[in-house]
Amino acid sequence: MSNQNITASGIVMRFLVALIMVFAVYNPHGWSYFHWLSNALVGDTVGGLALLIFAGVVILIGFTIYIRATLRSLGIFGLILASAFFATLIWLLLDSGLGSVINEAIMQDILLFIMAAVLGTGMCWSHIRRRLTGQSDVDDVD
Repeated sequence: MSNQNITASGIVMRFLVALIMVFAVYNPHGWSYFHWLSNALVGDTVGGLALLIFAGVVILIGFTIYIRATLRSLGIFGLILASAFFATLIWLLLDSGLGSVINEAIMQDILLFIMAAVLGTGMCWSHIRRRLTGQSDVDDVD
């Protein structure tokens, strides 16, 4: 069996890729695939249709990999728990007084960050669980 341990840099890298993917699809700042596609639909696009479709396929591939891994790693109940963990963490921050300084764009950024955190957690969870419990997943066995 090969060495399948995950490092802190591996966790950070998986989270950063999830963060880039989520913010590349949509963000409130106007620089996203959503805005690019919206501009293309009204005829005010930069870049050709082939590039737009190619980028969409690349994004779809990335999300397919991350969502499948997250669902396999966490399961539906784990996905609900991970979402609840990050949502209640944000609620706790808002309840502590930060709510008065958060506008709509910042709230969207926070929600996108949560989505990336859930996907990043899903990409790493099998490794973390194996390290904590010593148990392997069925698909890890040679």
